Amino acid sequence: MQIGVNVPNFGPGTDPAVLRRWAQIVESLGYDLLMISDHVVVTPDVAEQYPAPFYEPFTTLAWLAGVTERVRLGTSVLIVPYRHPLLVARMAANLNRFSGGRLVLGVGVGWARQEFDALGVPFEQRGRLTDDHLRTMRAAWADEDDYRSGQIPIWVGGNGDAGLRRAVRLGEAWHPLRMTLPWLRDTAHRMKAVADELERPVPALAPRIVLRLTDVPVTGPERRAGEGTIGQVLEDIEELRLLGAETVVLDPFDEDPAETLHPQPAWRALATVADRWTWGTHDSPKE
Repeated sequence: MQIGVNVPNFGPGTDPAVLRRWAQIVESLGYDLLMISDHVVVTPDVAEQYPAPFYEPFTTLAWLAGVTERVRLGTSVLIVPYRHPLLVARMAANLNRFSGGRLVLGVGVGWARQEFDALGVPFEQRGRLTDDHLRTMRAAWADEDDYRSGQIPIWVGGNGDAGLRRAVRLGEAWHPLRMTLPWLRDTAHRMKAVADELERPVPALAPRIVLRLTDVPVTGPERRAGEGTIGQVLEDIEELRLLGAETVVLDPFDEDPAETLHPQPAWRALATVADRWTWGTHDSPKE
């Protein structure tokens, strides 16, 4: 199993130098994947959670590809309806080639209605548009030599039933975000049922979980995976491995944009996990 990190590409403390430092830390600690988020227009509904500056993901990942060597690079998640699918297909193929085949394309339908309005994209049709765009992108990669640059894995986000069905139909992996372990156990069974219904393979599991280290254990049914003492976090990662996760992405951003002004606690948390995880096999925490 591999472990990745979701890096904030937004907020008052984020600039190119900070993003470069994030990438260097993630790669030097041995993590396998660095992912960033997507917004195009910082409308008021977006700014409330992800204030400007917000660095566009393809541009940012191209920059980070040039300052890293090994770590894979991805989106968590690209809002598919925001862009023409042939433009996305070309940008993704180019980025994958420039980075030496390191791109992972996490995708989603989006949620920010004001941003959809600003872009002239019908909010109510975002699910259908996402499905159509993904099919167009795959066709472009398959049919035109100019697009080809190796297989680009598509991880489909979405925690609802529509997201599950989309992951089965159109994704190499299902990429649920910031969940509790009991919810994930139950939903993994639903995913198997959907795959059986559609007579398709079950996609790989690649969840993104929070990373919030505490000095004392976090208890209760609302505890999210990745939240608690380092022992709890390692146990969560191990349970996800046993559930079949091929990659687990850690998200150290905990919803306060001011955190971007002080990334050092997040870097220390990532170093703590890296120090306690057996990177050689990625299959068990250190005792």
